[in-house]
Amino acid sequence: MSIEAINEQLLRAIGVGVALVDLENLSFPFRNDTFNEWFGEPDPSTKLSDLFPDLDAQTLRADMHSGGRMTTEASFKLRRRTMTVALEFNLAQNASENIAVLVCQNITRIKELESMIDSYSMMVERNTHEIKREKEQVEKLLLNMMPRAAYEEYKTFGVVSPRLFDPVSVLALDFIGFDEQLAQHEPGVIVSELNDIYSAFDRIGAQFSCQRIRTNGDSYVAVSGVPDPNQDHAMAVANSCVRFLRYLVRRNESHPIQWTARIGVASGSVIGSVVGSQNYIYDVFGPTVGAALHHRSIADDMTIATDTAFADSVTEKFGAEASKDGTHVLMRDLAENA
Repeated sequence: MSIEAINEQLLRAIGVGVALVDLENLSFPFRNDTFNEWFGEPDPSTKLSDLFPDLDAQTLRADMHSGGRMTTEASFKLRRRTMTVALEFNLAQNASENIAVLVCQNITRIKELESMIDSYSMMVERNTHEIKREKEQVEKLLLNMMPRAAYEEYKTFGVVSPRLFDPVSVLALDFIGFDEQLAQHEPGVIVSELNDIYSAFDRIGAQFSCQRIRTNGDSYVAVSGVPDPNQDHAMAVANSCVRFLRYLVRRNESHPIQWTARIGVASGSVIGSVVGSQNYIYDVFGPTVGAALHHRSIADDMTIATDTAFADSVTEKFGAEASKDGTHVLMRDLAENA
């Protein structure tokens, strides 16, 4: 057996599609068995463009003339399955005819793996985005339940250590006739009203470094000096509660539901911490909170009740007058009455 015959048998036996391409008429002088298995039995009339319609013959000839090599890929249907092959054309050396050797390697599995990797990467990216979004929602929810400093401590250490804050000022507000409002309006209307009012209170408090700690129905409690110290905590609370009442007055002028509030304020020390293990929330405790709640309970409609000590601490801007029963003082805005 000649060397040429041995080479031909080897070419027919390997799992790579091999064919010779006549660059003049793009016919196939030779095709091995694997090539025939992929592209059909040999037919003298079959041209390169018949098997690879997307292949540019002029580009092929140009590449063969300039560098003697060209690579590309092609996909085709093989028994209802899409198959992708890598095509490599090399100009035959020492050939009397203008012949290129075409080698086709099955890269279908590689393409499938690349597609799987791309899908997996997209899924990981989508899941990462979803986790990030959920993390932001959890962070936003926690920041609604505790100050940012407490949240940062909780995120780092898993707990929020109880701390004594001294001095601070506490503001406690509720609405006169809240039970009657509940009886007269649908629950959704009341919730919408409270959401609107409390959101406005939050914005006003933020202007004066006075942060809401908790709400319980019509009870709104805010504090200045927790967790970040504030030397002007009394003035911050006084400014906030005065503007709370102004906001309600203006709101009542244009809204069908009228709200009447009363406010108690006090200065002193509080303990701040997260309470609860399942439904935890940041809260403040201590006699100062109790004093603010007490002043609120005896305040008149749309007034701010406090003690003499608190009123004296903000006397530069706010005046005070004794209540009728002499148990507390009513604070007023000097600028407003001037």
